[in-house]
Amino acid sequence: MNLLHIDSSILGEHSVSRAVSAAIVARLRTGAPDLEVTYRDLAATPIPHLSGAYLAGHQPNATNTPDIQNDVALGRAVLAEFLAADIVVIGAPLYNFTISTQLKAWIDRILVAGQTFKYTESGAVGLVPEKRVIVAVARGGLYGAGSPAASAEHAETYLRVVLGFIGVTNPEFVIAEGIALGPEAREKALAGALDAASALAAV
Repeated sequence: MNLLHIDSSILGEHSVSRAVSAAIVARLRTGAPDLEVTYRDLAATPIPHLSGAYLAGHQPNATNTPDIQNDVALGRAVLAEFLAADIVVIGAPLYNFTISTQLKAWIDRILVAGQTFKYTESGAVGLVPEKRVIVAVARGGLYGAGSPAASAEHAETYLRVVLGFIGVTNPEFVIAEGIALGPEAREKALAGALDAASALAAV
């Protein structure tokens, strides 16, 4: 069984989402010690954002510069990693009300028509419904249901839409929020998220 672990926080060892995503992977390993894990750090090794040249580079008989050839090859590798994974764990901090640009660049490489979704006469159909996806979300403020800022949260809500579009209709979210409201709030939020990670169903 293959697991793809994605981190996208720019905060390194100070990141809450990284701590929680690592705890999720550790929990899943308890049920499958032979779990094959592929790790991609989107902050340490960013994926370029989409460009017209990149899209054109996929066309038949395209003549690409070495940079575009490398970018096309990277896009194919990123997509192959995702398609090969039975489980995907994503560390997703909330930056300015939404996901990081690093994570968005990765998402743009896995939402590919004919690979993870297809268009039909009745609309788009997701092609990867069998994947288990677990997302570790870290939020500085309080954005939970019923909170005054709930309508400004566009990370969890966006990811639910994106994942549903490719067929993952039941993603799991482990959330640490209020981490910017002081040391005690941060410690409490992290502890709660780590407890939630340890309670996840193992593989």
